Amino acid sequence: MSPRTVAALVATGLLASALVGCSTDQEPTVGAEAPSPSATASVTPSASASAPAIPAGSAPERTFALGVRKLKANPDDDRKVPITIWYPAVGRAGGNPVSGADAADGTFPVIMFSHGLGGYPEDYATLVTRWAAAGFVVAAPTFPNTSGSSANLNVFDVLNQAADVSSALTRVLALDTRDGDPLRGRLATDRVAAAGHSAGGVTTIGLFTFNRDIRLSAGVVLSGTAAGVGTAFAGTPAPQLFVHGEVDEVVQYAAGKAAYDKVPWPKAMLSLPDGDHGRGLLRDEGASLRVVSDTTIEFLRWTLYGDAEAKERISTAASRDGIANLDNQL
Repeated sequence: MSPRTVAALVATGLLASALVGCSTDQEPTVGAEAPSPSATASVTPSASASAPAIPAGSAPERTFALGVRKLKANPDDDRKVPITIWYPAVGRAGGNPVSGADAADGTFPVIMFSHGLGGYPEDYATLVTRWAAAGFVVAAPTFPNTSGSSANLNVFDVLNQAADVSSALTRVLALDTRDGDPLRGRLATDRVAAAGHSAGGVTTIGLFTFNRDIRLSAGVVLSGTAAGVGTAFAGTPAPQLFVHGEVDEVVQYAAGKAAYDKVPWPKAMLSLPDGDHGRGLLRDEGASLRVVSDTTIEFLRWTLYGDAEAKERISTAASRDGIANLDNQL
């Protein structure tokens, strides 16, 4: 394990322990100011437990080639947040992402992905490129005070990152109408999910609790906890998929399960009895990665494409090779 990875794991543990005293049902109070997203985002008083309105449709059956691009941080923003975007591209599937490749024909849902402490979006390329190859545009902000390039890692700045994601989402969705942009007309702007790992999982939960972004239709929480962002899930029902290793050495499985139990909407939790905090979930090329990627893809096909057959395949994907258990309340 690299020194940077060790530092990230330790920092994540510090976050979980440092924020454990915060109420899990109230908005946290922190010293740093969160940015004000120029987006249609709001917090509603309580969550509705009714069934989500998922439009019927079908996900692409093909595997796409991959393109990748970067949006530089907006120089006018107080918080500088560059964004890496992976997307379905023209060409032969199976190769590495091509910088600036032409986008494939079609209209693709968007997934906003949040990295963990001390990490970068590229650290998760093994997983998120599988999502993009399945027909999703994955946009991953690099957070200003918690990435590997941060001069001073600020654990508590995680509490500001949900607002960063909302601001980044506004920038990404604007590409759909920008003249000459490669993604013009390629984004399903009404079908958006949030996902994240570790501290990025905290960020993702925050997008459905104290900093609810009403544009989000679903969430994927990988090795996350509600520490600091609370479990006051709000607004229109948005199905949630939690993924957690039961021997997670950084964010205890019980902490992730406690957050999952508070979700009032359709939900599922994929538990890996031998899974740790991230190596088996994200960087392993073997069975664990396959189960996690396949299960999350079927979940996203259902929630963002409205593919009813994909919903039925979630349990099948989760049970492959007998290495995971699925609590399915979708």
